[in-house]
Amino acid sequence: MPADARWESLRNQAKQPDIGQLIDRALVAIENENPTLRGKLDKRFGAAQLEPGRMGELVDLISTIGFGEGKKSGDVLGEVYEYFLGQFASAEGKKGGQFYTPAHVVKTLVAVLAPHKGRVYDPCCGSGGMFVQSERFVESHGGRRDDISIYGQESNPTTWRLAAMNLAIRGFAADLGQEPADTFARDQHPDQKFDYILANPPFNISDWGGEKYDSDPRWTFGRPPAGNANYAWLQHMLWKLRPGGEAGVVLANGSMSSNTSGEGQIREAMVRGDVVEVMVALPGQLFLNTGIPVCLWFLTNDKTQRGRNRCGETLFIDARQMGAMVSRVERVLTDEDIAKVADTVHSWRGDDEVENPYEDVSGFCYSAKFEEIEKNSFVLTPGRYVGAADLEEDDEPFDQKMKRLTARLKRQQEEGTRLDQKITENLRRVGYEF
Repeated sequence: MPADARWESLRNQAKQPDIGQLIDRALVAIENENPTLRGKLDKRFGAAQLEPGRMGELVDLISTIGFGEGKKSGDVLGEVYEYFLGQFASAEGKKGGQFYTPAHVVKTLVAVLAPHKGRVYDPCCGSGGMFVQSERFVESHGGRRDDISIYGQESNPTTWRLAAMNLAIRGFAADLGQEPADTFARDQHPDQKFDYILANPPFNISDWGGEKYDSDPRWTFGRPPAGNANYAWLQHMLWKLRPGGEAGVVLANGSMSSNTSGEGQIREAMVRGDVVEVMVALPGQLFLNTGIPVCLWFLTNDKTQRGRNRCGETLFIDARQMGAMVSRVERVLTDEDIAKVADTVHSWRGDDEVENPYEDVSGFCYSAKFEEIEKNSFVLTPGRYVGAADLEEDDEPFDQKMKRLTARLKRQQEEGTRLDQKITENLRRVGYEF
């Protein structure tokens, strides 16, 4: 890190009128010393249209944060960066969804996939949230950061830079490709295969250029419709998996049941190919940028890995009743919710570290055989399989319950009569008779 590019140097010059240009020069110097960051840092602070002194005030404000030293410094700065990404996404609404996936949704994907070691890939990586949570998972389970290697791609130039900065701040080595590029048109990691794929691709996009890829080798299970990229994303990820690899994907709920433009046939082929491992229906209002209900697809090309032989089976989880409202418009999955979903998947797989054996739970989870899915016309909506939740047993005798309820009804009727009389009297006092 060049001396004049260090934060202390910029902080000492915060009151200079050209502080914006000084920041730009510092970023150029950092890129020159760190080839992996070349072209990825946003160097437009000198051109920012701000009131005089505002940039310096921002430098002073950031300087009040106690970052500490070494690894701790990167962690704290990373937390600050992640906080601002979340705030920007919230303020931007729909636009924010281009670069940010709620952390609790990412945690759910990561908790289910459990990427302990290997190559992790996100073909539409946004600001890099999938990678951050994957690294946290590894470290929280006693591993090291270099146990996983990170590969990503992003088409939006600004978002691509956000991801690069997000990872660089935390000291993560990552290969985000040579340039921001469309995943379908210019794969930045051609011929590479991955152990884990995590992604939240844009939902239902119609302008993905599907008509240009009619004979693409990635379409193993059928050509995706030109008017919707959902099944193009799923098949691209399956194509990028190494043998025994796993993928977790966020998609719109419609992807589980749509029969439009051949999507039903592709879904059937995927089920027949035994690549659909787990389907999870999520509650609404998890994303501020869309009201579209979402689900999680977990895919694999080998159901004999990581546990028992699960060939011919698919696990369905209905998590629509989970989550807690943190505002009038936003719901989040709690740590307990995430653990319940992940533990259910791991026990169903028969993972070595899981103690409790898997059991179907009415209204929540069900392990379906191929024949059952075929009978349901290859619709993968969990509600079709898990059934209704069991009602709690009621051991109160019927006569006793009726006596209690009729007594309550009588009290409520008497109270209603009293209130009606009081309302009538109050209206009479102000000159209204009826």
